[in-house]
Amino acid sequence: MISNDESLRKNLELQQNLQNKRNSISKALGAHKDKGSDDFKKLSTEVTEVKNEINKIETSISDLKKKIDETLYTLPNIPLEDVPIAEDEKGNVELKKVGQIKEFDFKPLSHDEIGESLDLIDFETATELSGSRFSILKKDLAKLERALVNFMLDIHTEENGYDEYNVPILVNTKAMYGTGQLPKFRDDQFQTNNDLWLIPTGEVPLTNMVANKITKYEKLPLRYVAATPCFRLEAGSAGKDTKGMMRQHQFSKVELVSIVQPEFREKELEKLLKSAERVLELLKLPYRVMLLSTGDMGFSAEKTYDIEVWIPSQEKYREISSCSSCSTFQSNRMKARYKTVDNKNELLATLNGSGLAIGRTIIAILENYQNKDGSIEIPLVLQKYMSKKSIS
Repeated sequence: MISNDESLRKNLELQQNLQNKRNSISKALGAHKDKGSDDFKKLSTEVTEVKNEINKIETSISDLKKKIDETLYTLPNIPLEDVPIAEDEKGNVELKKVGQIKEFDFKPLSHDEIGESLDLIDFETATELSGSRFSILKKDLAKLERALVNFMLDIHTEENGYDEYNVPILVNTKAMYGTGQLPKFRDDQFQTNNDLWLIPTGEVPLTNMVANKITKYEKLPLRYVAATPCFRLEAGSAGKDTKGMMRQHQFSKVELVSIVQPEFREKELEKLLKSAERVLELLKLPYRVMLLSTGDMGFSAEKTYDIEVWIPSQEKYREISSCSSCSTFQSNRMKARYKTVDNKNELLATLNGSGLAIGRTIIAILENYQNKDGSIEIPLVLQKYMSKKSIS
C-alpha cells in the first residue's frame, strides 16, 4: 500500500504539471494570430499529445486509488484501550450474570426435541424446500415468533426511545461496503443475480440511511429499530450447530442502530446494551454479559458486548445479542457526516446491536420454560400477545 501511495503521489504531481503545460499551450493557441502557420500546427500537435498523456496518467491514478481502497477496505477498526487483547474468544471477559438458572427435576429436552414432540417445528419439509439450516415454525410457535417481534418493538419504541423503521432486505454493493460486510465477508453473504445482496442484519439498511448525508447537530442522536429477516451463508460454520435452529441461513432479528456524535459513543453503547438486556429481564431469562477480546470482536467494531442466554440442554450460555460501537469506521466508508456547533462537517459515530435475535429467543423460551409434562409456559409479558398462558 505504501508503494502504491508513493506512486499515486508521483502521478498526481505529474498530472498537475501536465495540466499546467496544457493550459499554457492552450493559452498560446488562443492568442495566436495565424491559425495556419507551422507554429500554430506545432502547438496544436503538442497540446493533443499532452492531453493524451493526461488521460493515461488519470487512468493510472484511478487504478492506484482502487488498489489502495481495496487494501484499506480489508483493514479492521482499531479497538478501544479497555478492550482485552487476545487471539480468540478465550480472552473474553465475563462482566456479570443475571437471573437464576432453573433446576429441573427431569432431564430438559433440547428446543428441537420439544418442537418436534409438540408438532411445532418441521425441519424435514424445510430441508426438502430449501436445504439444510432452514426450519418451518407451525401454529403456536409461529405465533410466538410474531409475538416476540411485536413485544420487542414495543419495548424499544415505547420504553427505550428508538424510532421504528421498515427497511429493504435487499441492498446494493455500496451499502454492504458501507457497514463493512464487503469485501472481507463476501463468502458469508447471499447475492442475487442483479448486484443486490440479502441483508445479513438490519444494521446494513438502518446504518446506511445516513450515508452520503450531512445530519444537523440538533437532529442527533438518531436511534433506529427494525425487525427484519436476515440471511447468512454461514460458510465458516461447517459442522457447527447443525441440529435445530441455533445457526440458520434465514432468521428473524430485531436490530438497534444509534447514530451519534463521536464523543457520546461510549455512553450510547451502554444505553444500547441496557436496551437489549431489558428484553431478557422482562422475559425472565438467565443471561450473562461478556466484553469481547480483540480476537473475537467484529471487523467494524471498536468495542463489543455480547449478551449470552442460558440454554439448559447445552448447559451453557449462547450468544443472543451483540452490541458494538463502530466509532467513525462505518461513517468514513459511507461518507456520513454531521454539522458541528461551529458549522464544520465531521464524521458521525455509529453503533448497532441485536435487540434480540428472535430464533435464539424462541430456543431459550422453549428450553427454560419447559415443563415435565412436555408443555411450555409462556412468559408473562408475552401472554397478552399470545392470548394464552401455555403451549401444549
